[in-house]
Amino acid sequence: MKRPYARLLATACATALLLGSAPALAQVGTPALPVALAPIPEPRDTAYPGVIGIQVDATDIDRRIVSVKQTIPVAAPGPLVLLYPQWIPGNHGPVGPVDDVADLVITANGQRLPWVRNTVDTNAFQVEVPAGATSVEVSFKWLTPINGDQGRVVITDEMLNIQWEKALLYPAGYYSRQITFQPSVRLPAGWNYGVALDTQSFTDGLATFAPITLEHLADSPMFAGAHYRQIDLDPGGRSPVRLNIVADDEAMLAATDAHIAQHRELVRQADRLFGARHYNHYDFLLAVTERLGGIGLEHHRSSENSADTRYFTDPTGTLADRDLLGHEYTHSWNGKWRRPADQLTPNLNEPLQNSLLWVYEGQTQYWGLILTTRAGLMTKQQALDVFANTAATYDDNPGRDWRAMQDTTNDPIIARRQNQPWPSRQRSEDYYREGAMIWLDVDTLIREQSDGKKSLDDFARAFFGVQDGSWDPAPYTFSDVTSVLSGVQANDWAPFLRARLDAVGPDAEGPLGGIERGGYRLVWRETPNDYSKALNAELGRVDFAYSLGLSLNTSNRVTAVRWDSPAFEAGLTSGWEVVAVNGRAASAAAIAEAITAAKDPGVQVEMMLKKGDRFRTIRFDYHGGLRYPHLERIEGTPDRLGDILTPRRR
Repeated sequence: MKRPYARLLATACATALLLGSAPALAQVGTPALPVALAPIPEPRDTAYPGVIGIQVDATDIDRRIVSVKQTIPVAAPGPLVLLYPQWIPGNHGPVGPVDDVADLVITANGQRLPWVRNTVDTNAFQVEVPAGATSVEVSFKWLTPINGDQGRVVITDEMLNIQWEKALLYPAGYYSRQITFQPSVRLPAGWNYGVALDTQSFTDGLATFAPITLEHLADSPMFAGAHYRQIDLDPGGRSPVRLNIVADDEAMLAATDAHIAQHRELVRQADRLFGARHYNHYDFLLAVTERLGGIGLEHHRSSENSADTRYFTDPTGTLADRDLLGHEYTHSWNGKWRRPADQLTPNLNEPLQNSLLWVYEGQTQYWGLILTTRAGLMTKQQALDVFANTAATYDDNPGRDWRAMQDTTNDPIIARRQNQPWPSRQRSEDYYREGAMIWLDVDTLIREQSDGKKSLDDFARAFFGVQDGSWDPAPYTFSDVTSVLSGVQANDWAPFLRARLDAVGPDAEGPLGGIERGGYRLVWRETPNDYSKALNAELGRVDFAYSLGLSLNTSNRVTAVRWDSPAFEAGLTSGWEVVAVNGRAASAAAIAEAITAAKDPGVQVEMMLKKGDRFRTIRFDYHGGLRYPHLERIEGTPDRLGDILTPRRR
């Protein structure tokens, strides 16, 4: 593995200090520190000597502080570099919140040891191990966010979310799979928990777990809370699958037998799709909350999920989280077991590369929707409406003029998932939804060419459904993907995929072939589809994106402007408040009526807007009426989309 430039710089500076030399690089880059920076050891695939003990105290929920103590065995005196995880799997970027670490103290044989932070790799801490020491003791506090503007809230009065990679340091120089931890957690009195770790004991709030490698510890978060329920999703199955729920209130844990049965069907449909399990047990972690920070994050033997407080008490009235569990469960196969080769880094501080996220996330987005529908958690029509909305987004995508979808796989690194001023032009992680459209294109083409005898289900079985029981990551490359596709259905898959992944320029088309090959066409109507209508009501959104080019909230504040739309041409941005429309007080209904009236070429939409102490009046010369996406059945063609969404019976 090539060493990153930043690490070369740090090593060169340290070497210059040690040798007393002053090359040009050292003159520019030598940090002013009390000790020389030692080179950060390269990861080696050899076992770390000893087991690292880690004790986490999560009882200070009032102040949202987690206290950590570690005992790290050491083999010899000299410089020791401890790393705080930076590249967090599932986040796809360097987002480890090292700034939340405080009160770091390192001792050996009762003696406090001074430490320094590496000035280039700022997640690295260097300490000198004294002669005669067999271990160092590390303690620090993880100061978790108190408010949402400080980061994702992981502790509330009723629940908490322990993510181990944010609560540990580990020695540099070893692969994550070669470092073993012995973890324990102390919880508030009366709380219970769900986790993929194997519990050795749980007494008086102290949970002690079996030793586990750093690779799997960082992949095994905990949800704990005062209001907790566990549901067996595979009674009598060959390996346990459990739904662990924490909630803001006890009443939110209620679930009907029919709703539980749909979650059990999700597990059954995944078994029928993939044909293998790459875990010894699986734990869904679900927070039903409006207080804990939102999350949907995959792990190999679990997933972190948060949902609306009505998820169980009003399952038909909450759509936003409907396919979340299906998506994250699919990741146990796609992304965690089968993992892109450029994602399999030696440890949690070596940079990830995201070039295959259109498989990792795009195909998971596809299967998440399909499995959710096959399980009955969504209806066929709701799934068709989701496809309609996605097709509309990428039918005429303003960002494709300059940027290919393939490049959006870099967004978690370059944009860090921050809000964007012009998302329709900048493009933001389109490998999810546009990636799903590419896989629909692949699925329907396989079905067409094989006369219905083969499908992407066969690819899933061949790619993910082998080596049953193994949960050691199995890397793949682009050529591995195309090779397995060719084994399912002969086709020149590499150029087929590259044409869609790399499409860019004013004449580049979106990947909508799967819609028509699936037996439907994208059409525009003056009323939203039922899924959009319900989802917008649930989320407080008002949508005129495909007419005037405006998206608003229920307070009439503009939240987004579509690039090249009438609103864009009028100079509008997010942040403006619509005060009046055609002389009437603004409302969603008033705006819709004005757009409809302007279908008459002699009528304009007049809108008064306010931003701070500034007012504007804009007249839109737009006459296209209201426009909302729907899928319309193409008569006389096979309903391949319907077949894709139909539950599997075996």
